[in-house]
Amino acid sequence: MNIVEATKLYESWLGRLTPLLPADLKLKHDRMRADAFSFLRATYYRWAQLWPKACPECTKVTRVLSVGDLHVENLGTWRDVEGRLVWGINDFDECYPLPFTNDLVRLTVSAAFAISEGKLDLTPKEASTAILRGYSDCLNAGGKPFVLADNSSPLRFMARERLNTPERFWDKLHQYAPLKKLPPPRAVKGIKKLLPDPQTPLRFVHRIAGLGSLGKLRFTAIGTWVGGLLAREAKALTPSACIWATGSKGGGPIFYDRILGTSVRARDPMVAVQPPWLTRRLSPDCFRIELVDLPKRRDENDLLYSMGWETANVHLGSGKAARIRADLKSLGSDWLHRMAKVMRGAMLDDWERWKKG
Repeated sequence: MNIVEATKLYESWLGRLTPLLPADLKLKHDRMRADAFSFLRATYYRWAQLWPKACPECTKVTRVLSVGDLHVENLGTWRDVEGRLVWGINDFDECYPLPFTNDLVRLTVSAAFAISEGKLDLTPKEASTAILRGYSDCLNAGGKPFVLADNSSPLRFMARERLNTPERFWDKLHQYAPLKKLPPPRAVKGIKKLLPDPQTPLRFVHRIAGLGSLGKLRFTAIGTWVGGLLAREAKALTPSACIWATGSKGGGPIFYDRILGTSVRARDPMVAVQPPWLTRRLSPDCFRIELVDLPKRRDENDLLYSMGWETANVHLGSGKAARIRADLKSLGSDWLHRMAKVMRGAMLDDWERWKKG
């Protein structure tokens, strides 16, 4: 099947599991035409279909609980239980047991698209080398989260740039249209559980965010508590598109809480998995970081190295480091660059087909 047919079938499957918003789906379809990077972010379901066939040598390696929909803008910052600023993977909506190579190839493809669109200034080969070096070093070290409060590093400089202008975050949030009716009671209950005072008056808005999850229900609450603004959000949780890609007509398990609990991670205490909702705190320092939010002067090799390291932090939760190291040795030195090139071509072909309608 082609990308148009796959999209219709996937959205039909998804619509049987959760209510979908037609206007948001239309917006998603429009944004998929904008550029290849946006197309990649919006179409993990298609990746899950194509990747095993396009990269068969990558499927014969150790399986771990994986991010699934990993890309260079699926990382951000949060505060851990000590209030320390932490950087890492932001979204596990598509987490699923997969060969560990899936996350590495997808991350590298996303970097290549970002490079071609002028968002990163290095070569695809340099990107794949940095990612794989960070991943391997983390495996050998046994993992370590990125707690930015403890050590000065180029990553801390890059991640903290957005914190200098918090008003931009709040101004954007206030621009979203208010909801015409209250969210479902379970979503409201989940949001109030994360408030310092459950009686805090809230204003609910319809926030347009992400691409992979655009079209699902998302409820964002804004309030004021002891003189400052706060925001919480409830987003619909669904099984990974990997289940759809197997041909299943039904749903399956959701691994979100499990992957948070097993990864090498300074966990965000304000993220709660309460199916069918994921609830979390939003703030200028608890948010996904887009490449445009990073300072113009930055160490991009260090950034991609850190992304590779953080990927290994997640994979280490499956307890298979020795087997992964053996697989990496058998794959050779240039496998990631080669496989990313293959998948980049496959996704570009789909993007060209999508733009034709």
